[in-house]
Amino acid sequence: MADISLAYILVAIVALAIIAVLMFFVKGKKGPKKLSRLTAIAFAFVLAGITFGDDRLIGYSLLGIGVAIAVIDMLKKM
Repeated sequence: MADISLAYILVAIVALAIIAVLMFFVKGKKGPKKLSRLTAIAFAFVLAGITFGDDRLIGYSLLGIGVAIAVIDMLKKM
């Protein structure tokens, strides 16, 4: 059981890392966009939530904080 959950966590981390790298190379009208501080902090909290997912309270709390910061960043950019 622990091996399967570890595999899911590793796959999620690799997928998020690939998405983050691709976001740097996707060019829009102004070229590649840099991550804002809030976006980087939100990404770090989400990764920490995935990493510490064994303890549900800590994992879900970190994920929730990351999502909340990401939403604040999106509202700020609007």
